[in-house]
Amino acid sequence: MQKKLEGNIVSLKMANTAVVEITRKVAHPLYKKLMKRSKKFKADTAGLNLEVGQKVKIGAIKKMSKDKYFKVLEVIK
Repeated sequence: MQKKLEGNIVSLKMANTAVVEITRKVAHPLYKKLMKRSKKFKADTAGLNLEVGQKVKIGAIKKMSKDKYFKVLEVIK
């Protein structure tokens, strides 16, 4: 696995899938003020017991469905 990201779980409504929101800070191109930018990724849970709001680490895997190409690697406490 090459790409590894950290984020919070925002949804667990699908079977074996968690929606993880990744938030990053980016400098504005002109004003240089830091802004928050976020993106949601669908990740395979692989039978883990997860809860909404937990911080997790996800890693890139071979595409499993139309838009699921990450897997939950571990729960960060």
